[in-house]
Amino acid sequence: MKISIYGDSFVKSEIFKSKIINQIGENYDYILKDVNWPDTPFHNDYGEGNFSKIKEYLGNEDEVIDHIGRSEILITDLAPISDSILNKVPNLKFIGVSRGGPVNIDIEACKKKSITVVNAPGRNASAVAEFTVAKILAETRLITLGHSTLMKGEWRGDLYRLDRTGKELSELTIGLIGYSHIGKLVKNLLIAFGCKIIFSDPYVDLTDQDIKDGVEKVSFENLLKNSDVISIHARVTKETINLIGEKEIRKMKKGSYLINTARGPLLDYEALHKALSDGHLRGAALDTFYQEPLPENHIFKNLNNVTITPHIAGASVKTAYYAAEVIAKDLKNYLDGKELINKIC
Repeated sequence: MKISIYGDSFVKSEIFKSKIINQIGENYDYILKDVNWPDTPFHNDYGEGNFSKIKEYLGNEDEVIDHIGRSEILITDLAPISDSILNKVPNLKFIGVSRGGPVNIDIEACKKKSITVVNAPGRNASAVAEFTVAKILAETRLITLGHSTLMKGEWRGDLYRLDRTGKELSELTIGLIGYSHIGKLVKNLLIAFGCKIIFSDPYVDLTDQDIKDGVEKVSFENLLKNSDVISIHARVTKETINLIGEKEIRKMKKGSYLINTARGPLLDYEALHKALSDGHLRGAALDTFYQEPLPENHIFKNLNNVTITPHIAGASVKTAYYAAEVIAKDLKNYLDGKELINKIC
């Protein structure tokens, strides 16, 4: 049996292979390929023509077809899989995609062709949760501002002034928009700092542990008005695009902070820039943007009250190895005829 592995410079094909061998052994024909992501940006938005139903992929139709060839199994992170590609790889029966949201795969086309697809939900949840807390600290305690000005040769002793320094986390109410896997991990980390945690999520209820921790579920409006720091952890759907816009930002506390380590389309960045510029918000920390890579002359690059990073919250060594292992376990289940843990279709 042929197993095609389409890796990259994060989840390398050799990592996939080693995890798969641990599960099913070496007696398979492993065909390896690594594309040059993240050094080369992937196609962020929906593609055109045959790729109009997929996004966040790297590769073209011919090279993907050539790599899969007559393989029955494809293991990948970023390979674009469209209906047109599936039509030219008739032996393919199983796709393992090591992502929480397999947006690079045309799931409906796979269903029509009875191709099994599994993914790795929550693969980077702990990495994103840690990064979120780091972002909150970097902005509220003036770490970013202190670093950037000192690197320019300016000693900002004034940042020790009472009217300029930041509050400790134990003084803050943190509002979490979205309270699934990542949101709950953020809560667990912040509880240790003594934060007051509130969340808004129509699909999640308080647990007994939440009640013990003093966590409160509140309305979206209540969260906007009462949070010192708001951190976004929602998924992108038709309902959540521009979830935080001009109206919502103006309802936030004056002098509060906004954190986005989720996805760019959840936030109106022009409205955020205005609120940061006029002082309504004291700061923001952003890892994702509506347009990636960020343009060279992007408006946020002229602000001194924002911490920006190039969509790396989910990047950790653990994430890569864990994602590969999750896919390898489900591949073994598939070959053994057992129930799949993370089956999409």
